[in-house]
Formats: sequence, structure tokens, C-alpha cells
Amino acid sequence: MFEGRLRLFLVRLCAALFLLPVSMAVAQEKDGVGDLKLPGISSYATPKSETPLALGGGGAITLSAQLTDKGTDITRGLVWRVFKPEAVNGKLPMVASSHGGSAVFQLEPGSYLVHASYGRAGATKRITVGKEAKRESLVLDAGGLKLDAVLSGGVRIPPKKLRFSIYEGTAEANGDRALIIPDVEPNSVVRLNAGIYHVVSTYGAVNAVIRSDIRVEAGKLTEATVEHHAAEITMKLVRETGGEAIADTSWSLLNESGDPIKETVGAFASMVLAEGDYTIIAKNRDRIYQKDFTVVGGQNQEIEVLATEAAAMDPEEGAD
Repeated sequence: MFEGRLRLFLVRLCAALFLLPVSMAVAQEKDGVGDLKLPGISSYATPKSETPLALGGGGAITLSAQLTDKGTDITRGLVWRVFKPEAVNGKLPMVASSHGGSAVFQLEPGSYLVHASYGRAGATKRITVGKEAKRESLVLDAGGLKLDAVLSGGVRIPPKKLRFSIYEGTAEANGDRALIIPDVEPNSVVRLNAGIYHVVSTYGAVNAVIRSDIRVEAGKLTEATVEHHAAEITMKLVRETGGEAIADTSWSLLNESGDPIKETVGAFASMVLAEGDYTIIAKNRDRIYQKDFTVVGGQNQEIEVLATEAAAMDPEEGAD
């Protein structure tokens, strides 16, 4: 694993940017959110009654959510789900849902479980509904995470070649970590509950990987930038220095320990590699050629492998 340097910047989230009004609840079968993943509650059942409880004659309850206990109400991006607490066939019956900001529900008197999700952050609360109108508030204890990566000297990495994966901060007994979000694009804001997360930054598709543990604070936007020590390498098989690339060439890349890490076929072999020492093996028409080279972080280069008799290897010693 290759080390990188991490820079963290904390910025206060601006809830005032969210200007959507309070939304009224709608029935589950009409809201289109039944397929969304529900953090904290494993499963739920659709209501059997054709008249949703959210439109019944009970008391009105207004639900709002905040990032912190002293924060302002979140005005957009929330998904509300209301459940009866008694499981049916192992699932909680969902009686109403809404999305937007704060929500008003008309529910029959009784006990309910309310879940609010905000991106990948969420919270659940048990409420009691009577005949009188009332308000309930949920504190999500959540913040935002914005990720980016650069090369040595602050050189920008093309966004299309950069991805992040966010894992649980605590590893399981076997060392694995639960994946929360894969393939996060750089500079996108991910909403998460406050806590420590394990972030994997991947540049290219071979071995340029940086791992970092990052803390997300409630009510704040954490901006994390990691530094990759890698470069883009293009290899070609030529009959003379500066010559044309030979087509139909099979490539096998070995790391410093001699382990194969990448195979490809074509006139050119282009990839992103972490800095270090490598051996490239090229096979064309039953002839095998190889070359050792070194990758320096931030220094893209073109590697030419000469297809000469002097450079050819015995096929019995090469890699198929």
C-alpha cells in the first residue's frame, strides 16, 4: 500500500441554502420511495388497507429534523417514513411517507416509529400520536464529506480516472470493513452520520490506491484531499527507437516482487501505476521481450520495448 498525505478542512454547513417549504405526507403507494434503502430498519411491509392511515381522522403531527441539537431545520433532501411498531411477517408496516423538508402527517392515535434519512445519514424515533396536534423533532447527528485527490505538487487528477469508496471505520473480526458507498465521484458531497470512516481513493484501475481514516463531524462539511504518488504510463513494442507500435501485442506487467498485476492486449498498454519498480513483458508472434522501468509520482512517461533479436527471450522462460 502506498502512503499519501491527507489534508482536512472543516466548513460549517449552511442550512439556510435550503429553501423548500414544508411538505404534506402522501401515501406509500404513491410516493415512489418504497425502493430506497432504509438505514437502521431492515425491512418493512406495505399497508393492507386501501385507506392510508396518513389520511385518517387523527391528530396532525409535524416532523422536523436537524443536523445537530442546536441546528436549524433541514428544508430539503429528507425522506420520512412512518411505521407501525408491530411487525407483520417479520416486517414493519409502513403507513405513510414524505420527502422534502419538514412534514405534516394526519395519523390515527397510537404509537409509531418515525425514520428520517438524509443521504446516507438517518435517525429513528418512537412517537405517540393523540387527537391533538403536536410537533416532534429528530436530531440526525450528521455532517457532510467532500473528497478529492491530487498528485505531487498539487497537480489535479482527471476526475474520470478518480473514484472513492467509503467504508465503516471499524473493521470486523476478519479484517473486512462494511462498504457504505462505492464509486463516489470527486468533489461530490456525501451526507453521513457523524463518526470515523475508512476512505479508499483509487486513481486508475491498477494499484494507485490511498487509504485514509476520516472523521465526519455533525453540522460540518469535512473536505479531505489525499495525495497520490503515481503516474500515467503508456507502453509500446517497437522495432526501433521512436518507431511505430506493433499491433496484436500481449502485455504482462510485474511488480518489484515479480507478481503479475496487470495483463492487456493491443498496440499500446496505457495505465496508471503507483510509483515503484516494474517489469513489462511483451509477447508478439511467439517472441517475448521484456524491460525494467521505474515509475516516479507525477511524471507521466512512454515506455518503448525494443523488438530485436538481441532483446528477445526464450519463450520457455517467458510468461504466456
